[in-house]
Amino acid sequence: MRPALAAAVLASVTACGASSVPEVPAGAATGADAVETRPSADATPVTAAVPDVIGGNAGRAYEQMGSELDMVFEDRSGQGRPVDDPAEWRICDSRPGPDERITAYPVVFGVVRVSESCA
Repeated sequence: MRPALAAAVLASVTACGASSVPEVPAGAATGADAVETRPSADATPVTAAVPDVIGGNAGRAYEQMGSELDMVFEDRSGQGRPVDDPAEWRICDSRPGPDERITAYPVVFGVVRVSESCA
């Protein structure tokens, strides 16, 4: 992904009122507790920051950045549940953290069901 395109995509997510829950990178997590996006053609990290989407809906974040950012969603409840439909999950944390520069893929978003608490 080109740095300018990545920055524009990430800026649009933050500007669209997404909550402060960061996106999750693809390829880092394996197993039933993560959903992976398809890897981008350019695996070189972009010069962009992770948007602050903590508390936001994972499905909305995925729709806004899914094809532009390699991300993974991981269940943070401790139950190891698969994240089959990100729209049913809320973002609790991200790696790298909100507003931190993306230096490696995938970006990982820790999520819980919408009805659950992150803590």
